[in-house]
Amino acid sequence: MAYKKLGIDFYERDDVVQISRDLLGKVLCTSIGEEYTSGIIVETEAYNGRTDKASHAHRGKTKRNEIMFQEPGKAYVYLCYGIHHLFNVVTNKKGLADAVLIRAIEPLDGIETFLHRRKKKKLDRSVGGGPGIVSHALGITTSDYGTDLLGDLIWIEDRGIIVQENEIVASPRVGVDYAGEDAKLPWRFRIKNNRFTSPAK
Repeated sequence: MAYKKLGIDFYERDDVVQISRDLLGKVLCTSIGEEYTSGIIVETEAYNGRTDKASHAHRGKTKRNEIMFQEPGKAYVYLCYGIHHLFNVVTNKKGLADAVLIRAIEPLDGIETFLHRRKKKKLDRSVGGGPGIVSHALGITTSDYGTDLLGDLIWIEDRGIIVQENEIVASPRVGVDYAGEDAKLPWRFRIKNNRFTSPAK
């Protein structure tokens, strides 16, 4: 069966919060090192590049965040604590710097590759839950910074998985206490009762 890759029209919309919700149930795919892997996106966080003090783009363009100011549908991958590669999807129009962090996936295709990369024997939250784990399991690193998500290295598909509104849990984002009042924004979205998502905050 041929699946539909998300097009630029999905990413260039101006409501990053809605895009973050809409990404739940979509399938994040990679073809890296001759290994194909994919996982259902089950947890996301939205970041508004202009009004949101939690966004890396809030203080303007830097060498690290410059891809956020480019065209939508690009990968923003940055290093956290010097060890975790975190994968974000750039959205909205060029210059506006919105992005969605992918926080958790439910492994789908390439399970053996997932387990091998994560050095695990069984499929549990340690294979797909948490933004650093997502990238490690899918083979994504900072070398993929700027990758076009319309291409064939990293992309997102719509496989017809429907996530109902009553299945979505909204809560404050993780690790952004420095953002003051913006830290309280309920811009983290999870699929209710999915075993790969973060614990409730």
